[in-house]
Amino acid sequence: MFLRIEHLKEKKLIGTQIKMSFAENKTFELWKNLMPRRNEIKNNIGYELYSAEVYPPLYFNTFDPKKQFDKWALIEVADFNTVPPEMETLIFPAGLYAVFLHKGPAGEGVKTYQYIFMDWLPASKYEVDYRPHFAVMGEKYKKEATDSEEEIWIPVKNKAL
Repeated sequence: MFLRIEHLKEKKLIGTQIKMSFAENKTFELWKNLMPRRNEIKNNIGYELYSAEVYPPLYFNTFDPKKQFDKWALIEVADFNTVPPEMETLIFPAGLYAVFLHKGPAGEGVKTYQYIFMDWLPASKYEVDYRPHFAVMGEKYKKEATDSEEEIWIPVKNKAL
């Protein structure tokens, strides 16, 4: 499941966002808005789709499934010269990420996230950093298929001593 620690170079992305919580999941609605319009994004890089979460500071100090965060559906772009109407920009700042591979239906992703936050992260030399979390859905992503694959990128920094 754990793949690697990687230093991400800054990425520019365009897409749509929605405010939601884990208790009130609006992910389907978010992607339903972006997918019919994805061809309007003309300066894209690659074919991957990005699902990102931007959590408020201290979000993980006390978990509350009703606490809201910003959820994004995105496509990477070369620049922000042309942003389609009603779409927004987001930058993933450069930094260290722990990268995991989720295999199986997207709906079972909660198991991978439980492993990351309950097992891997506490035993590692890292802690969550305040930058966007994201998943990369490339050519092996097949939504709910049992052979679907996606990479999950968690922003990390070395634990304070």
